[in-house]
Amino acid sequence: MPMRPRPPGVLRRTVTAVAAGALALAGAVALPATPAQADATTSGDVIANLWSYNWDSVAAECTNVLGPNGYGAVWVAPPSESLKQTNYYWWDVYQPYSYDLNGRFGTAAQFASMVTACHAAGVKVYTDAVINHTAAQTGTGYHGTTITNKYDTPDWDPDDYHTSAECNDSDLIIDDWSNLSEIQNCELLGLPDLETEDDDVRSGIAAYLNKQIALGVDGFRVDAAKHMPVADLNAIRAKLNSTTSGAQPYVFQEVYPGSTPAASDYYASGDVLDFTYASRVKSAFQGNVSDLESLPSSGVLAPANSVSFVTNHDTERNGLHMSYKDGDTYRLANVFQLAYKWSTPTVYSGFEFSSSDQAPPNSGGFVTDTNCSNGWYCLQRDTAVTGMVKWHNAVGSQAVANWATKSSSVIGFGRGTAGYVALNNGSSAATYTFATGMADGTYANVIDNGATTVTVSGGNASLTIPAKSAIAFYDGAFRPCDTCEDPDDGTSTVTATFNAYAPTTTGQDVYVVGSIAALGGWDTSKAVKLSSSGYPVWSGTASVPVNTSFEYKYLKKNASGSVTWESNANRAATTTTSAIALNNSWNLANAGATDVTFNVTATTDWGANVYVVGSIPSLGSWNTADAIPLSSAAYPAWSRSVIVPRSTAFEYKYLKKDSSGKVTWESGTNRSYTTGTSSGYTSTDSWK
Repeated sequence: MPMRPRPPGVLRRTVTAVAAGALALAGAVALPATPAQADATTSGDVIANLWSYNWDSVAAECTNVLGPNGYGAVWVAPPSESLKQTNYYWWDVYQPYSYDLNGRFGTAAQFASMVTACHAAGVKVYTDAVINHTAAQTGTGYHGTTITNKYDTPDWDPDDYHTSAECNDSDLIIDDWSNLSEIQNCELLGLPDLETEDDDVRSGIAAYLNKQIALGVDGFRVDAAKHMPVADLNAIRAKLNSTTSGAQPYVFQEVYPGSTPAASDYYASGDVLDFTYASRVKSAFQGNVSDLESLPSSGVLAPANSVSFVTNHDTERNGLHMSYKDGDTYRLANVFQLAYKWSTPTVYSGFEFSSSDQAPPNSGGFVTDTNCSNGWYCLQRDTAVTGMVKWHNAVGSQAVANWATKSSSVIGFGRGTAGYVALNNGSSAATYTFATGMADGTYANVIDNGATTVTVSGGNASLTIPAKSAIAFYDGAFRPCDTCEDPDDGTSTVTATFNAYAPTTTGQDVYVVGSIAALGGWDTSKAVKLSSSGYPVWSGTASVPVNTSFEYKYLKKNASGSVTWESNANRAATTTTSAIALNNSWNLANAGATDVTFNVTATTDWGANVYVVGSIPSLGSWNTADAIPLSSAAYPAWSRSVIVPRSTAFEYKYLKKDSSGKVTWESGTNRSYTTGTSSGYTSTDSWK
């Protein structure tokens, strides 16, 4: 598609992508905090932005991850019916076709069930409200709505839109970004602009939002707030009902930086997403993290009126902010955001992409379940991030204290006397002594879920911080290592890392349980939950006693708590005084497991992914449905580690699956590989 010149304060996008509205909607509207929503700014205020997750996947995530880990709310994609194109794009959902709640992410019934499930898990629900405009393109929507005239939709008549008369510009397009009237009355790249100063339009928008509130929705992120006057937004807000909890809906606004209007202009209508904060964080983590000491005076928004983020669905694609492609640096930036006392933080979780317009994994445009593999990047599940959510909640409103700059790459700071964090953005481990201000004692490091501990003596802690990582601890009820041996009883521990190849069904998680207290003492309610970030390999750590023999086994739990044990005999391990790693496969005897990292260079069409499948059970036994999805993080290189038997010869091959599930095998004969008795094998191939 042809590209238009980028006006000041507007991100560049293809003409069709404009309908996405996500980026150029230079503003996000936020309502001022009220007593009824005060809990959104204290404990439990972290927002998980599960962008483009379907409703069933959001429900599962609330139940299994967000609620148990202390997230306060989930922010989800626009629920209205939207444009459906032959070539699917992520921004289709920012072109509303109707206010019907049957859309790309599921049915109205699934949406309602999602809200109920999240509330049951103690998680509030905020939806993305696209209320400034409707679709720029005609066609058919995800629930069958057909539009032949973009100014005549099921919800609006031509009289409900701004015309060139109100716009004061004959072409009706915003092209003078210093002219407030154009910004708020003209069309953003062809998106029909609703006449929000008209009371009937305000009532229609409020009815759409109230429909969601009646189902339990707790608040809204207002898309393109910059293109609506504050008076209009407040008038719409005045028509909103109280939520099912009796509170006013919490509203936060997208107000992209520019000369006019200013983000601070919208404090009167709610909190505002802070684009400058994300820019400052990116600059620091791609330069000197020591610069973060001056963050409050760097032009970021007032903390009482803003919502922070490290990236979002627009800015991760255009390079304005960081993305999952920044790897450990990106994770560390999120650790900082959760640790620093500023505005309400958000943790963004989206899908991997090789082109800026790419749609989420889908079938016929409808988004498929999120499984944190096969194209999804689930930062909200990362052990360091979930640990920091708990840390964030525990330190509450205490102020930043005891700031220490050890180098341009290493900083540390506390939150009063409640917690302390040290970050190392360097390329090698760093050892320094920090004045923590905390009481003497032993604390669990939440970054690795308590696998390591920190000793504070005389208020000081000597810390060796791994490269691109952090150490964080707090004085609170949550002890990540509360099933470990008591650190005060003289028993020394080492870290045991468990890696299990274990394919699961939707809603299942994998745990390890064993004969010692650190592994729950065979009590399944105390089993150690593993992370699926490397799915289908599940990994986690536990602090286990030195020089100790123990037995263990893996199990799976579904959303209802039903437990499935693996069928093989108990596994056995013995510790020395060094850390150990145990590589296993579900239902495969313990003795013979090792790991092979499969790497293949393969280009793909949009929506297709690459898999490896082979002659042994851990490679799917040639069943394409059980093939192992490879990660495209280094596209066109695809990679994944798979746990397989030791001293075993097997055959394998690569295949591609498109969004409809169609399988394409690579050509040629089967590939072959033989493992030995060690670990850490690698196969490097090219698609043929």
